[in-house]
Amino acid sequence: MIQNILTIPRIVISDANAFSSPFTVGFPAMTAWLGAVHALQRKFTDTKFSKFNALRVGVVSHQFKLRAHRSGYVTSLIGERHPLKKDGNSPSFVEEPKCHLTISLVIEFSGVSAVEHDEFLDSVYAELLKMRMAGGVIQKLGKPKIAKLDKTSDNYPGEAKRLQASLMPGYALLERSDLMIEAMREGKDALEAVLDAVSVTQKCSTLPNEDKPHEKVAWDKGSRKYKGWIVPIATGFHALTEPATALNQRDPETPHRFAEAVVTLGEFKMPHRLSSVDDILWHYHFDSENNLYTCKQTN
Repeated sequence: MIQNILTIPRIVISDANAFSSPFTVGFPAMTAWLGAVHALQRKFTDTKFSKFNALRVGVVSHQFKLRAHRSGYVTSLIGERHPLKKDGNSPSFVEEPKCHLTISLVIEFSGVSAVEHDEFLDSVYAELLKMRMAGGVIQKLGKPKIAKLDKTSDNYPGEAKRLQASLMPGYALLERSDLMIEAMREGKDALEAVLDAVSVTQKCSTLPNEDKPHEKVAWDKGSRKYKGWIVPIATGFHALTEPATALNQRDPETPHRFAEAVVTLGEFKMPHRLSSVDDILWHYHFDSENNLYTCKQTN
């Protein structure tokens, strides 16, 4: 089996949306990255590359900076001031957390022949410079590259490792919904499972002395339930209503559904520590029985 892997390295994005779900702030939701690649695919609909099909998408974070101010244990988001209205008053606004980040995209694709690769890469570069990604502005990016990985070849392990090494230093976002399932089988609800996974537990090694109130109390470094860089991530939506027509819906020709965000656990892991390129890749998944529109990884 031959995999065509398009790598778009070092995409520098400013003012991206850090509101990944209604109750999490941080790295943009996985739906943002798959949505950006889907938007890129649609750019080629009426071109000679109309058969370009993005099958799966992976994202690697190289740098992330949340626009926030931290003082002690208190973190405050840095907002943006909107232009004044005609009457001189400030307009109402919803506070939106923003972030600056540098990422690389890894895209498994089909529909572009080998003889078209050079021209296709130039078109990808040109189109991306005109797009927004995760709500932010693309400032610059590296030159896109294509790798052909033959899983039946003896050279596959070495070629895959070279591709993974090209994404360093960085952290690939992986799905860890297995941790959620494990915690919920123990009797926790979904929110408890998330909080339990990201909570830091500290223990005091010396008790405070009432006779010496100014004596310092020693605390350990703290520990978490799971090893690794475990974070809450938004991976899609759960439909709350049946498809119907709603007032002022964005697309008047497509049935509308009210939905809520799906939040699970993810893990940031260095690409060179993964066993395969497939470990990085995400795809869309629709569960009609449970009305779930999500991004998933299938290893």
